[in-house]
Amino acid sequence: MLFQVIHRATRAATTTLVLMALGLGPAHATSRIKDLANIEGVRQNQLIGYGLVVGLNGTGDTLNNIPFTRQSLQAMLERMGVNIRGATIRTGNVAAVMVTGNLPAFATQGTRMDVTVSAMGDSKNLQGGTLLVTPLLGADGNVYAVAQGSLAIGGFAAEGAAASVTRGVPTVGRIANGAIIEREVEFALNRLPNVRLALRNADFTTAKRIAAAVNDFLGTKTAEPVDPSTVQLSIPAEFKGNVVALLTEIEQLQVEPDLAAKIVIDERSGIIVMGRDVRVATVAVAQGNLTVSISESPQVSQPAPLSRGQTVVTPRTRVGVQEDGKKLALVKDGVSLQQLVDGLNGLGIGPRDLISILQAIKAAGAIQADIEVM
Repeated sequence: MLFQVIHRATRAATTTLVLMALGLGPAHATSRIKDLANIEGVRQNQLIGYGLVVGLNGTGDTLNNIPFTRQSLQAMLERMGVNIRGATIRTGNVAAVMVTGNLPAFATQGTRMDVTVSAMGDSKNLQGGTLLVTPLLGADGNVYAVAQGSLAIGGFAAEGAAASVTRGVPTVGRIANGAIIEREVEFALNRLPNVRLALRNADFTTAKRIAAAVNDFLGTKTAEPVDPSTVQLSIPAEFKGNVVALLTEIEQLQVEPDLAAKIVIDERSGIIVMGRDVRVATVAVAQGNLTVSISESPQVSQPAPLSRGQTVVTPRTRVGVQEDGKKLALVKDGVSLQQLVDGLNGLGIGPRDLISILQAIKAAGAIQADIEVM
C-alpha cells in the first residue's frame, strides 16, 4: 500500500516538540499491584467551606461591589458582640474566600490536613492574610474539619501609577496543616468479607494477570476478575479479621500491565505521546512546506522644484514563493515505535506536520492505534 502525505503550511517554527516513547526500556516491564490498582473504599473525601480572610494590606474585596463580603463581615462582628447595622464599612483588608481540601482515608479526630484558599470577590492579593475559623463540609452537609491559619501565596502582584506586574496567581493560597479533623468517616476494613481492587487503567489482560498473581501467591483461587477495571478478592480464612495483613502482602506482587495502543495529541501545544504497542502498516510518507515571503520597499516620487506637482509614495511589493519538498520516506510494515519515530524525524518535520501525518496515516487505516486529540 502506498500512501503519500503532502502537508503545506506557512509557519514560524516556535513550538517545541515533545515526543515521548513509552515503554522503550525492558520488553517486559512489571509494576506492583499497589501502583496498578486502588482498594475500593479506601479513598479521600472532598470538603468545602466559605470563610473570610483578614489582615490584607488594602488588597481585599471592595465592600460596595461585593455584597456577600459585607454581609459576612457584619454577621461575624455581630456574633462577637459588635453591632454595625446601618453603619458604612470602608475597609479593603477583608476578602471572602472558598476553602477546599481532601479528607484523607482513615483520618482520625485531631489530626490535620492541608487546605487551599481561593478568593471569590474582586480581591487583588491574599498575601499576608489570615483565614478565620471556617467549617469544612462534606457532600452530606456534615462538618468534618475546621480550618484557620495564615496563608502562603505562591504568586505576587505589584503596581504603580502607570504599570503593574503579576507573577503566578496571588488570589489563591494554601495553608499547610491548616485544618483540624473533627469527624471521622467510619470504614471497617478488617471486617469486610470481600475486597475489590479497582484498576487505574481498565484492561481485561491486566485484570486477569493481577488475579493470577494473587492466586499463585496465596496458593488458592481467591481472586477473580469481575470486569476490566475490577478484581474481587475473597478473604481467606487465615486472614479473617486482618484484611490489612492480606493487602500488605499482595500489594507488593509484580504484574506486567497491558494497555491498548494509543496516540495522544495536544494540538494546542504540539505535544505527541505514543504508546509502546503502536504499529504501522507499510506506507510512504512525504511532507513539503510552502513558504510565502512578502517584502515592501515603497519609493517616494517628488516633483521638480517650483512645479505644482505633489509628492507621491509609490508602493513596491515583492512576493516570493518557495517550496521545500521532501522525498518519500518508506515506513515498513509492523515497525516498532522507535523505528517509527526515527523514520518520521528523518523527514525533518515539525510537531504540527507530524500531527497531520499521524492523523492522515490513521485515516488511511495503516496505523493500529487509537488517536486521542486533547
